[in-house]
Amino acid sequence: MQAISPILAPKAELPTRAAGAARQSWLRGPLSPEISPKDLHIWRVGLDVPWSWSFDEALSLDDRMRADRFRFESDRRRFCVARASLRLILGRYLKAKPGRIQLDVGDYGKPFLVDRKTSQGIRFNLSHSHRLALIAIGRDREVGVDIEFMRPNFVTDEVVKHFFSRAEVEAFAAVAPAFKAQSFFNCWTRKEAYIKARGEGLSCSLEEFDVSLAPGAPAALLDSRLDPKETSRWRLQDLFPAPGYAATVAVEGGFSRLALWDFDQGP
Repeated sequence: MQAISPILAPKAELPTRAAGAARQSWLRGPLSPEISPKDLHIWRVGLDVPWSWSFDEALSLDDRMRADRFRFESDRRRFCVARASLRLILGRYLKAKPGRIQLDVGDYGKPFLVDRKTSQGIRFNLSHSHRLALIAIGRDREVGVDIEFMRPNFVTDEVVKHFFSRAEVEAFAAVAPAFKAQSFFNCWTRKEAYIKARGEGLSCSLEEFDVSLAPGAPAALLDSRLDPKETSRWRLQDLFPAPGYAATVAVEGGFSRLALWDFDQGP
């Protein structure tokens, strides 16, 4: 396992991302991973990979029913790869057959392991965008992860006003045009990771908390009108899974060791 040092705030945004990406080495994931409460594991999953019998065996009936809701075959297939990979990865931790792992969702859609006796305290979260997925695994603490393929045409003032807090709108307005897209997705993934970790989805008002977004600023929950103690309860961490993507993980209580794994079905 490789420990990743926290990313420090640099003077310029573009060198920062290059330096951050260079620090984060993604290694082939183990077949029998061990995780302590102080660890955080992130698995990177490529979604445009050949379909295999292990994917087919891992999918549940609910996964298949949800996949049928997608209009386009490419989206349906990537969803199935992401869900099957999640089950295969959980199977490695739990030493269980992926297809038999029982998952349920909370009131606002966050998935969890049904059998608490055999779950070993494992908490997890999945996010996928375009050709990549990230799966965050923690133990005895909540986690949330978000990955976004950065589409500059999605960055508009209307979207910013609708989804950002007042303080974030003001901070975004001060960003130089060349850094607008990166700052937008910094904010987006940090807010998404946080509300996913809390397990409240969009029922959590996006106006009620502020995250960092400026070029060079490390990921952080800056303020919460929900509860002032929230800023010390959660740690946010930037992730650099691939060029053209932004990603953030939020962890309850923080972590001491971060492992970055590439998912490979092979032995």
